[in-house]
Amino acid sequence: MVTVHKSNHYGIAGYYSLMAGDEGLLGMSFTNTSPLVVPTRAKECTFGTNPIAFTAPSATSADDFTLDMATSTVALGKIELEKRKGTQIPNGWGADPDGNETNEPARVLNGGGLLPLGGSEQSGGYKGYGLAIMVEILCAGLSGATFGKNVRRWGTTDRIADLGQCFIAIDPNVFAPGFDGRLDELMAMLRNLEPTNPDKPVIIAGDPERKHMAKCENLGGIPYPRQVVDHMNSVGAKLSILPMEAI
Repeated sequence: MVTVHKSNHYGIAGYYSLMAGDEGLLGMSFTNTSPLVVPTRAKECTFGTNPIAFTAPSATSADDFTLDMATSTVALGKIELEKRKGTQIPNGWGADPDGNETNEPARVLNGGGLLPLGGSEQSGGYKGYGLAIMVEILCAGLSGATFGKNVRRWGTTDRIADLGQCFIAIDPNVFAPGFDGRLDELMAMLRNLEPTNPDKPVIIAGDPERKHMAKCENLGGIPYPRQVVDHMNSVGAKLSILPMEAI
């Protein structure tokens, strides 16, 4: 287990847990981030999306279990995307400037904030709030990094970010023998459960990503909504970058 301070955005949390998985180890990766999430019963953004990543290596290398999730219900980018699309957001995604749940993306982006995983207190948001605190303790409490609302705001560069990160690697072979087989059996057990909808089989963390990667490989590129391409082209125009063309 190691911690880091005086860091910055470290990209994909799961990238680091997968590094441990490639060595046959259980891997965990955490980071605190700029305050974007409103704690349960509060009005002010105090925590970041504080992601949690966990990888368990499978005997089949292409079927590792990798969970990579924020401790907010969604990432800020999803709110921004819905705003550009001109659509409302589902319950549990964000709060307005008064800390109340809202379906209006603009209210979240203009003085409001993201809600913890689970949404409002009534729907279990205090659990996501608790997980965010856990990540903050592991990443900032142990490393001496800046924590909570003391972390610099998203999009500002007036001072160093001083984010904290925590990485844990565990050798499953020092525990009961046969870990690989038990993991594979568990994955098969879950995928073979009878689904509520025959067209939507039971999946595990990592399955949607593997499916999407295969889709992108078949398409020869990454599909984006037209509104996102238009936005990126508008930013590119300001930087004298040629626009992307839709395929």
